[in-house]
Amino acid sequence: MEKLSKYFLSIFALVLAFSCSEKSKDYNALSKEDRKKLSVEIFEGGSHLPQGSPKSMTLIEEAIAVDPDNCDAVRELSVAYLKRGMPNKWKIEMDKAVACNAAIWQPYRGYNYLWFYRDYKKAIADFDASDTLTPNFTDAPQGHSVDYWRGIAYLGLKDYEKSISYFDKYLTQITEESGEDWAEPTAFLYRGIAYYEKRNFEEALKDLNKLLYYNRSHSADGKYYKALILKEKSDCEAAKKLLADATIDFANGYYNNRDYVETLYQIFPQDFDKLNTELEIQCPHKKEHY
Repeated sequence: MEKLSKYFLSIFALVLAFSCSEKSKDYNALSKEDRKKLSVEIFEGGSHLPQGSPKSMTLIEEAIAVDPDNCDAVRELSVAYLKRGMPNKWKIEMDKAVACNAAIWQPYRGYNYLWFYRDYKKAIADFDASDTLTPNFTDAPQGHSVDYWRGIAYLGLKDYEKSISYFDKYLTQITEESGEDWAEPTAFLYRGIAYYEKRNFEEALKDLNKLLYYNRSHSADGKYYKALILKEKSDCEAAKKLLADATIDFANGYYNNRDYVETLYQIFPQDFDKLNTELEIQCPHKKEHY
């Protein structure tokens, strides 16, 4: 029985190898143009499936086998590896995508360095490179300007001056082109945090108020940082009220967060508890006298 099983396994392996070899021969027999078209068709079939799913990855890998110069497929494969928690394989494929088409994929690599690696210097280097690669327009990986992403990266490096300057640049450009209400509201949050870290509380409050305005008064982050500033000003009662409101917003999901990774300066219930304790110590409730 064991010999029979080995025999059938051997036959299966030969059939599989022959099948793969025939498929490879079929691809090689095609013209370069036909291989490109076929690769795009296969890639489109896989790219519409959930990212990182086995079926999607199989089709994308096949698309690359047909045409190794399919830059979009190479980059999509890197994303699949990243989302499956395989950053070492992400790096290999992402670097290939950048080598294949740096003008498109280098700022995206910077975005990945920023959020998935927290390698702020490498992120900035990629964003800076995009300025040279596309001098006539500002790249916007993942839907936001590289100036916005650089503002976050410099905030991560605690270089608050540069962080503020890039958020200024981002907000100025989008305001001139489309109006301030088209800006990403977290630009006001992050610039406000940078001002807070510099202890420029007045400018910080301006940004936090804009954040709350554009978020229709729902932002646990905005209220939390305003409460921190009010604590610094010894306005404990107003700080406690804002903190209570921030807790409600947080419970209702109105707080800054990201899929897959923790966002920069993300707040948690423990932060509210800590601030509340500090406020109680700094300004204990006054006992009423009758």
